[in-house]
Amino acid sequence: MEIYKELNNPLSKEFEQLLNNQLSKTTIEEGKIIEGKINKVTEKFVFLFVEGLKSEPILDINELKSMGLSEKIKIGETIPVLLEKIEDRNGEVLVSASKAQKIKGWDKLVEAYEKNEPIMGKITSKCKGGCIVEHVDTGSLMFLPGSQISDKPLKDINHLINEPQKFAIIKLDKIRGNACVSRREIISSFKKEDKAKIIEKFKVGDIIKNAEVKGYSSFGCFFNVNNELDVLVHLQEISYSRVNHPDEVFNIGEKHDLKVISVDKEKLQVGCSVKQLSPDPFEHIENYELNKVYKAKVVKLMDFGAFCELEPGLTTLLHSSELSWTKKNVSAKKMFKVNDVISCVITEIDKEKRRVAISHRLTQDNPFEVFEKKYPVGAVAEGEVINKNEYSLFVNIGNLNIDAFLHCNDLTYLNNSEEELAKYKKGDKLKVKVLEIKTSEQKIRVGLKQTLPDPFDWFKDKKINQAITVKIISTDNKGLIVRPEGCDIDFNIKKSQIAINPADSRPSRFTGGERIDCAISELDLDKRKVGLSIKLLEEIEKKEALEKYGSEGSGKNLPFSSLSDDLKKKDKEKA
Repeated sequence: MEIYKELNNPLSKEFEQLLNNQLSKTTIEEGKIIEGKINKVTEKFVFLFVEGLKSEPILDINELKSMGLSEKIKIGETIPVLLEKIEDRNGEVLVSASKAQKIKGWDKLVEAYEKNEPIMGKITSKCKGGCIVEHVDTGSLMFLPGSQISDKPLKDINHLINEPQKFAIIKLDKIRGNACVSRREIISSFKKEDKAKIIEKFKVGDIIKNAEVKGYSSFGCFFNVNNELDVLVHLQEISYSRVNHPDEVFNIGEKHDLKVISVDKEKLQVGCSVKQLSPDPFEHIENYELNKVYKAKVVKLMDFGAFCELEPGLTTLLHSSELSWTKKNVSAKKMFKVNDVISCVITEIDKEKRRVAISHRLTQDNPFEVFEKKYPVGAVAEGEVINKNEYSLFVNIGNLNIDAFLHCNDLTYLNNSEEELAKYKKGDKLKVKVLEIKTSEQKIRVGLKQTLPDPFDWFKDKKINQAITVKIISTDNKGLIVRPEGCDIDFNIKKSQIAINPADSRPSRFTGGERIDCAISELDLDKRKVGLSIKLLEEIEKKEALEKYGSEGSGKNLPFSSLSDDLKKKDKEKA
């Protein structure tokens, strides 16, 4: 080691030169792909020799098998690997064969994209919005959008999965490492020359017979012509009437005649029209009158109604709200079939918006108007309970298919209306009185108690401050529940109205069943409101006693606390 003490001596310089020459032969950098030679194979691992590394990199045999490199697992074969780390914390070299394959595969994709060359791939699985395609040569994964699978809609693509085929790279994100491919572009490229020859057959003004509806979009409808060309009918060329979407007018598989209105040989597109095959019906819309009955043909059924034709090309909207007078949320699909001819009344004609609205229910008598003529407000009629909920009954009267509303408060004059409601069930026959008819709102309200004697009439000959006798039904912390003798209605006497003296205002003084007197404190026959008070009766009687026997000499608060003293004093004066 003595020769290395002096770096300037000839031997040291010679060693330095030899060392530099050796290192310059092999450039080792992390993140680069290098070639490794297999020099040892065990059951689980493969050991590589890479010139310039101080230790042998190790690969997992399962990694190589998953990459399809089983045949290369033998001594002497070379395998490209990505050098991830020259030395990790354990002093070992980290390499990856799969990452090297992906990087090389990405380079091939970039090269194919720049040269606009197709690549071989196979669809491996479906995903949201499309499919996953694997590059046959490198195993790189790419995205195939659903719109790029074929040049025509496919209901099933199972026959395409795992089949090697050509794809065109249509988008490449070098930063994120994402690739987007198209099978449709490959198919279309073969048809392009043939399509140009087919388009040369068409010219503006030609009539295409029996073109089949192939698909929809938000801007129009696509038709297939003789299984050799797809043409577009724009939304505005479908009908003279307003159309929001092609599915309002057409059904997949239907056949229609078309008129060619444009031919673009550069874009290889043919534009057609349906509405131009017939004269504009709005030119003679004056022939139709509002509120008059016409015949219309059902051409399309929707969730919100139906589209009908008054004449070919003149499409009208029959909204679901105009189907029936009595049925709510009725469906046109359940009432009509396509090609049915129905009666209708025109309710709106808008020339600017080219819109005509019709009504089917207006061709029939309004059952609410019929009901009002037959059963005016105040009339009594027989009805049948057809439905029930937690607070009301629905009654059918006169078989007019109208549900009259009967609230539980109109079942009885008593205070147990909810208990009374529980007594009724579907099918029960009732005699009810018509209380209210709102024809415009299609509402009818009836009552049962209005056909019965009104127990409130008991108060017709009564007046405020009059004393009456009541029976205590029950008590609680808030007061008393009482019922006047001869009356079937229960009333409440509040705790504050039990007695003048607060100490005597305890509801617990009473056990129930007692007969007591009280005074009418409030009486409104129109509002059916009555107030009862024991305290008021005491005040009235006290006032009458004082007026009769003199003024009260005591300062006590009880109403008749001084009455005995006053009477004794009066007797002495007489003696």
